[in-house]
Amino acid sequence: MNILSAISKGNELLKSNGIVSSKLDCEILISKVLKINRADMILNMNKDLTIDQLSYFNELIEQRSKRKPIAYLTGKKEFWKYEFYVTKDVLIPRPDTEIIIEKVLELTKNKSSLNFLDIGVGSGCIILSILRERKNYYGTGIDISKKSLEICKINSDNLGVFNRLRLFKSDIDNFRYGKYDLVISNPPYIKKFDLKYLDKDVINYEPQSALDGGLDGLSELKKVINNSTKLIKKNGILILEIGFNQSEKIKGILKKKGFFIKEVFRDLAGNNRCIISIKK
Repeated sequence: MNILSAISKGNELLKSNGIVSSKLDCEILISKVLKINRADMILNMNKDLTIDQLSYFNELIEQRSKRKPIAYLTGKKEFWKYEFYVTKDVLIPRPDTEIIIEKVLELTKNKSSLNFLDIGVGSGCIILSILRERKNYYGTGIDISKKSLEICKINSDNLGVFNRLRLFKSDIDNFRYGKYDLVISNPPYIKKFDLKYLDKDVINYEPQSALDGGLDGLSELKKVINNSTKLIKKNGILILEIGFNQSEKIKGILKKKGFFIKEVFRDLAGNNRCIISIKK
């Protein structure tokens, strides 16, 4: 069977299982099997697949038909300007989160150096993207997951920023190391009882610990804010990613803890997504 026929067959299966991006997914997966880029794959549609290649492709298509995310099947995800290694142990980086990178670079453009903390690093997409963009910045990352920290370390090596990164396995409640100019966090913020409404690609495959924000969706955000009061320098910046309907409650919590609300900014869909505040 040639590449074109394999893609056509895979496309039919994915379509029948409600995968909207069926053709694109097939092209990405066949590129993985052949270890070539999509452009080269498109130029060689008539090339025959070996028995092993076809078997591997069919196995990947079967997994995708069960809604396993493409990022986990390929082991990588593009974020900001870079490619990140990902596994089922970390949340897949989202385009909406790139707004955090944009805002950090904008807010700190006049800083010659900066010491910042990322709470819940996951794949490292936030902290490592900032370190790549700013050669004199130093980042500290914490996560409760040993596997997340291992993946972040791999990505830091791949991006060449490992010498400006420190990683700690810790819950934010038990972290007391250092004072920072900037603290960033994209914590779990989905209500426990709302998890079941997430897409199957998300709830069946991505780590629930990175999604579950407790009964009200605010428990992890409150922890981050409470502990940030001790970790941020005076006039330091706190940037939080939040749920679309949480901005008013989070603003109230921040004000009570001595933060000045600088800005609430929206994601690509126009929903409130992040809050920037300053430690008084």
